[in-house]
Amino acid sequence: MKRYDRLKDIQRLDPERDFLEIYRLTATYEFPWDITRALELALYRTYAVPSIGRLLAETAELTGRSQKRYDDTALLLDAVVEHGFDSDPGRTAIRRINRMHRSYDISNDDMRYVLCTFVVTPKRWLDTYGWRRLSGHELRACAAYYRTLGAHMGIKDLPHTYEDFERTLDAYENEHFGWDEGAREVSDATLALMASWYPRPLARVVRGASLALLDDSLLRAFRYGRPGPVARGLTRGALRLRARAVRLLPPRRTPHYARQNPEIKGYPGGYEVSALGTHPTPGTGGCPVRHLRSPDAPAE
Repeated sequence: MKRYDRLKDIQRLDPERDFLEIYRLTATYEFPWDITRALELALYRTYAVPSIGRLLAETAELTGRSQKRYDDTALLLDAVVEHGFDSDPGRTAIRRINRMHRSYDISNDDMRYVLCTFVVTPKRWLDTYGWRRLSGHELRACAAYYRTLGAHMGIKDLPHTYEDFERTLDAYENEHFGWDEGAREVSDATLALMASWYPRPLARVVRGASLALLDDSLLRAFRYGRPGPVARGLTRGALRLRARAVRLLPPRRTPHYARQNPEIKGYPGGYEVSALGTHPTPGTGGCPVRHLRSPDAPAE
């Protein structure tokens, strides 16, 4: 198999009918490392919406249990990619996600925005740092995949095309990005988590490189100083150099799923999908976090 043969296979599939197969090939064969980094950045972007960042700070899921929250999120999303929407693991993962979300006061608009980050951020990452860009087939399949996931999560008024997802994301960020003290705590905890994956002498370098990848809208929202041109140039140049090297490698022959990532550290003995995530006490009468606004949580 040559470097672009799998792309040719993808282009023979129907992106509306075969979206799961296309997305799986793209995420686990063509770009497993890049998709992981892009989805990390996608979730990170959501903290800059104060209603999201504040809730995450109040639950302490990302400030007090950062590694577990990272692991559980990646593994639940990974179960659907690997096994499909109609499989037992896929249905269990979606059920777990829905039950957790229904325990908190999350608006449909915030849920839809988070979904948009999963579609738009990987495309933008690969445009800049991937060994190739996503094809139109892959973009259509990605939109169909997350449109289906959103429907299973009960999210209303879902975007249809990639362009719809992109417009929705940009408009929401323009309107809602802003400062929140709790969101900054969640951001700091996430940067510390990423630095913890590397030997201690590299922790400072990793944090600086992570900040160098953030766009100005995120830096403003979290009130971080703008990294200098040298830090940005070295970080982004290293990623582009990696992309050139990957382009010269033979294509991957086996899939690589998120559960195989070295960053997943909380389940060395294995895990059950049904046990992942938080398990709010039944019968508590709604959201365990105090809020001033009325609930608008999506149905399961």
